[in-house]
Amino acid sequence: MDTATHVVMGIAIGGLATLDPVVAESTVNSNSVLVAAIIGSQIPDIDTFLKLRNNAVYLRNHRGVTHSIPAVLLWPIVVTAFVSLFFPEANMLHLWIWSFIAVFLHVFVDIFNAYGTQALRPFSAKWVAFGIINTFDPIIFSIHVLGIILWIFGAPPGYTFLSMYIVIILYYLLRFIMQRTVRSALLKTIPDAEEIIIAPTMSFNQWRLAITSKDSFYVGRAFKRSITIFDKFKRIPVPDSPIIQAASKDKNISAFLSFSPVYRWEIGEFDRYYEVRYIDLRYRSNGHYPFVAIVQLDLNLDVIASYTGWIYSEEKLRKKLNIVTE
Repeated sequence: MDTATHVVMGIAIGGLATLDPVVAESTVNSNSVLVAAIIGSQIPDIDTFLKLRNNAVYLRNHRGVTHSIPAVLLWPIVVTAFVSLFFPEANMLHLWIWSFIAVFLHVFVDIFNAYGTQALRPFSAKWVAFGIINTFDPIIFSIHVLGIILWIFGAPPGYTFLSMYIVIILYYLLRFIMQRTVRSALLKTIPDAEEIIIAPTMSFNQWRLAITSKDSFYVGRAFKRSITIFDKFKRIPVPDSPIIQAASKDKNISAFLSFSPVYRWEIGEFDRYYEVRYIDLRYRSNGHYPFVAIVQLDLNLDVIASYTGWIYSEEKLRKKLNIVTE
């Protein structure tokens, strides 16, 4: 989920914790748990700072080790130790319990996004992504905000947020059913589909579609049960050529390939250089595919420039790369 949603989740968990008699018995315990829940709801995303290095490092590591099983066990200890410096009289056991709940829920809700997490590490490096909830879901965010407002105006926080989370659980079930309905309709449209990616959008009834069949890639949208296919691409295996082999060693290309499950590729051969481009098919926007990886190689197959990330115009891409022109 996005940062704002994780913040309101932290506040909600702090309010929910008042159902714990030990937390509710003193202001020190309730305040320390609230602070710990807010921090715990944010700390797995500390790897966002990797973006300051470059997109390749960020893609390879975001929601990776910081969302792993060892991290889920470690972060509550770190949060508890930190918060206890400011609240030395707080009950350490219950401070840790609610820190753990906050961290666990952060990682748990992230697996329902299309991006997903490597939540099974170190046992598996596979990305777990159910794709039923958008990274920012206005309904989930609004429910949290409503609960916080009710708390401010005097509603009992424990039962308020307990009721809120029951509603959100039902909402998750509804989204799962909606996604299954889209999948069923899609299989009637493309019966030979081998792999189907159905990703949520900001719109409640609209989903992004990326489908792989034996011979083709399809890109489209679903609105309720209605399927619209925008693009169809012939599925051509990536050649095992010297140019591709050299390009695959570049950090931006390898990061893209580790992240993207469905993509097209292009090879451009020019007088002074080669250009290899990979295009993620999951994020079509206004007829454009903005998430790409590109590498330029000289005639000796040495990397001149490369980039991976979101680009909405060729001009901006050229500026990012400072690519050699013919």
